[in-house]
Parts: sequence; structure tokens; C-alpha cells
Amino acid sequence: QVQLVESGGGLVQAGDSLRLSCVASGGQFSRYNIGWFRQAPGKEREFVSAISRTSETYYADSAKGRFTISRDNAKKTVFLQMNDLKPEDTAVYYCASKHTIVTGFLRPASANDYDYWGQGTQVTVSS
Repeated sequence: QVQLVESGGGLVQAGDSLRLSCVASGGQFSRYNIGWFRQAPGKEREFVSAISRTSETYYADSAKGRFTISRDNAKKTVFLQMNDLKPEDTAVYYCASKHTIVTGFLRPASANDYDYWGQGTQVTVSS
């Protein structure tokens, strides 16, 4: 059983930055691919970014050039640095984990491929 706890959300203005954290407990963190998804009101959950157990990174087009994902296995934490935030980034951000023993990540954007999810952290960007 893996538990994921997100933090770092908040209310910011357009152009500001936030760093989200996803802390895992249980399991062997170094064997987990981790993804970030978000869900805005009235919209479906969408992929934002992911990092494999071997630190390959993946980004949605909306995140490329503004967001950076990283992991610290010693702290069992994945970070999502979000710069130049826009009002359309407003959403609840969730992290999710997928246990794997292979390198890379076949379908990082597929929510159905993940095993465990956190409760989410709210990000609100005002214009």
C-alpha cells in the first residue's frame, strides 16, 4: 500500500511560481513512476507531467517550458516546479504512482496505468 500526499498549492497571481510536492510512504519509492495530473471544475482530469523511476521526464504540451518535474528518492518526494502560471492552470493537482521494475514509462499520460493517487492540492491562479 502506497500513500501519496501532495502539498504546495495555493492562490497566486498570473506569472507567479509554485512548487508542488508529492511525498510517498510505503513501498519502495525508487521503483515507482510518478505522474502529476490536474482537474479543473467541470473538466476531465488531464495529464501534466511524469517522471520515471530512472528520472526520464514527460510533459503535456501545456506544461513544456514552464513546469519542471524532479524526484528525490532519499526523501521519497517528487516535485513539480511551476513557473509563469496562468489562470488556465487553475485546478486541483494530483500525484499518482505506478510500480515498475523496467526503465522508462510506456504510457505516462494514461491515468488508468497508475496504481495509487493522492488527495490533491488546489492551485488557483488569478489574472
